[in-house]
Amino acid sequence: MRFSFARFFAVLAKEFIQMRRDRVTFAMMIGLPVAQLLLFGFIINSDARHMPTLIELNDTGPLSRAIVSSMQISDYFDVQGTVRGPDAGEQALRDGRASFVVVFPDDFERNVVRGLRPDLLIVADASDPSAVGGAVGALSGIVQTAMSETFSGPLASLEPAPPPFGVAVHKMYNPEGRTSTNIVPGLLAIILSMTLVMMTAVAIVKETERGTMEMLIATPARPLEVMLGKILPYVFVGYIQTAVFLLTGLTLFSVPFEGSAWAFFVGFNLFILVNLALGFLISAAARSQMQAMQLSMFTILPSVLLSGFLFPFAAMPGWAQILGDVVPATHFLRIVRAVMLKGSAIGDVGGELWALIALLVVISVIAMLRYRQTLD
Repeated sequence: MRFSFARFFAVLAKEFIQMRRDRVTFAMMIGLPVAQLLLFGFIINSDARHMPTLIELNDTGPLSRAIVSSMQISDYFDVQGTVRGPDAGEQALRDGRASFVVVFPDDFERNVVRGLRPDLLIVADASDPSAVGGAVGALSGIVQTAMSETFSGPLASLEPAPPPFGVAVHKMYNPEGRTSTNIVPGLLAIILSMTLVMMTAVAIVKETERGTMEMLIATPARPLEVMLGKILPYVFVGYIQTAVFLLTGLTLFSVPFEGSAWAFFVGFNLFILVNLALGFLISAAARSQMQAMQLSMFTILPSVLLSGFLFPFAAMPGWAQILGDVVPATHFLRIVRAVMLKGSAIGDVGGELWALIALLVVISVIAMLRYRQTLD
């Protein structure tokens, strides 16, 4: 038979009509590239800037103030205040309020004038090595600017290089700067997000396609009962994945576990429930297994880019940080790194635990409402 343009255009028109009817897939084809462009363009940044910094100012001379002013002007440091004593600075690093604590020792400026070459101490949270290198490297230019402004007149003889004081960097939580120490704990959040959301969504949609969901709808089971009955079996899967992760991370990659096992236990249980609830919500919106997989993959991109897994969270734009705060992986990643690397207890990660609880409640309520509308 000859090629028929009439039949060809008929099939072509049929496919466009089908594409228009499948709104989820069409939205994914348009929305996903735009989301990727925006997220990759704004979030990917190997040169971390605007890192939260606290100052322990034991000397208030002109040179100390000039260095602090130069750090405030710099794009690398976001000076957010002062602390008193090393314990307060260490606590700020542990709970994530600061990435750096700059310590000016007693009689800093007097020792500079005397030529004793004192050390300016930079205490850095090195659990994320990529956040430390650029800022520490920028200190030389910041110091040179401060000296040019301070060493004038009678003090001009103190300006020549090398600087009349040293800069000592103390890296905490990952002193060797090993990338695996930072990446491996974060992988648990990404792995659980990828597998649990997709498994739950696809499993429920599969029942809908096979017709067995109609039998479940005909039963007296309420939405909450159906939701719990469908997602709780996958909690066991999350336990297995977490156990395998811990065994591999501790033995193969020598990742430390310094903190509270109870804090870790509560955190990963909440995170598992949040992801399963999210999978249930996706299953209520999807009409086929393909749509469920597409929507599940759409949640993975924010988990990777907006959670602080690959790039420092504090260095992201403000709007990206707002979006990242509603991503469950953001809070669980902070819990895992704080417990495993920083030795945190449950009180240190209480804010992140409450954030996961809030996300669990919101997602569960929306999922149950969506499920009930589907029954109608």
